[in-house]
Amino acid sequence: MHHFQYKGNELYAEDVAIRDIVAAVGSPAYIYSQATLERHFKAFDEAFASAPHTICYSVKANSNLAVLKTFIKLGGGVDIVSGGELYRALKAGVAPQKVVYSGVGKRDDEIEYALNTGILMFNVESEQELTRISEIATRMGKKAGIAIRVNPDVDPQTHPYITTGLKNAKFGITIERAIEEYKRAMSLPGIEIIGIDCHIGSQLTKVAPFVDSIKKLKNVIANLKEMGISLKHFDLGGGLGIQYNDEEPPLPADYGQSIIAETKDLGLHLIFEPGRNIVGNAGILVAKCLFTKERDEKNFIMIDAGMNDLARPALYGSFHGVKPVVKDQDGMIVADIVGPICESGDFLVKDREVPMFRQGDLMAFMSAGAYGFAMSSSYNSRPRVAEVMVKGDKFEVVRERENVEELIKGEKIPSFL
Repeated sequence: MHHFQYKGNELYAEDVAIRDIVAAVGSPAYIYSQATLERHFKAFDEAFASAPHTICYSVKANSNLAVLKTFIKLGGGVDIVSGGELYRALKAGVAPQKVVYSGVGKRDDEIEYALNTGILMFNVESEQELTRISEIATRMGKKAGIAIRVNPDVDPQTHPYITTGLKNAKFGITIERAIEEYKRAMSLPGIEIIGIDCHIGSQLTKVAPFVDSIKKLKNVIANLKEMGISLKHFDLGGGLGIQYNDEEPPLPADYGQSIIAETKDLGLHLIFEPGRNIVGNAGILVAKCLFTKERDEKNFIMIDAGMNDLARPALYGSFHGVKPVVKDQDGMIVADIVGPICESGDFLVKDREVPMFRQGDLMAFMSAGAYGFAMSSSYNSRPRVAEVMVKGDKFEVVRERENVEELIKGEKIPSFL
């Protein structure tokens, strides 16, 4: 459930007309519903009310400070994959002991930053990373809490680009190697083994792959116990999907019921890293129709947002529903909705029946709260768009639209030219 609904012929974000927001901040713009963010976080949190747990929101999905602050105020932590994401989360007020650091390419300076911050743990993704964290922590006179990210070789049945738990993925350590690495971690200085981690992919629409992963990891946990390694945390990652089109992902309550049933005898503190599941349907991208064109029985709708603003359709062929901000179009048409970027892959909608938009019409691309602005760029020297948050009948710009001067900040023409 989200809070983008029609009142009469006008699309609203909570109690504010989208048209009024665009009149104030311009187009294109990302618009987030604060009520939806809260509702989705609470639904996920309440699904695990009967088990000790922490919801560590996956910052990569949407890293805006206002979004982070919403979840942190509700008691959430964060899952980060860079020093920059740690900086953002700390600026938003996260408690360091609610930070887990994932990702396959942690730099020395990022590891040092995280150790100085006092984060809960690193999710270790390779043998060499474990060694490097040990060396840095020892040099700094600190102990690094770690979990090894175990790759369980489970097919999550999602898009190959967002599958992370198969043997050929770059993420984690194979389940066969994990025991050996835990054994080695026991002897390494500067290392404190506190958990085990698993994340198999994104946009999963079935509970079974999660349960299969837990079953495999329970064997690892049992073997570790026999070796004298008592874990405290079981990080189950994220990956629960949302509805973009006709998907039917499980509700957080059903997901929670299955996970609790499978983990209840372990006595471990559960950590979850939802991202898309709580922000995806809480945001939209609003764009304006610039021109329309018909060519060889093919219809094009040219808009002022492109693949640099919303990359998912170009990257994955992803589906985003499109709705008119004001419903006054003359019927429907099969068309491509394309942006101004000089790439053939610059489309947001391909061969789909959509309203017959005219020049100047505003349209909303739904379910754009996750991996929307976060993946945007200034390709073609296009300033990144504004981000807006709505609460009730009020809205505020939570990221100013970039300007052309900011595009060249930090650049200079060398003295020899």
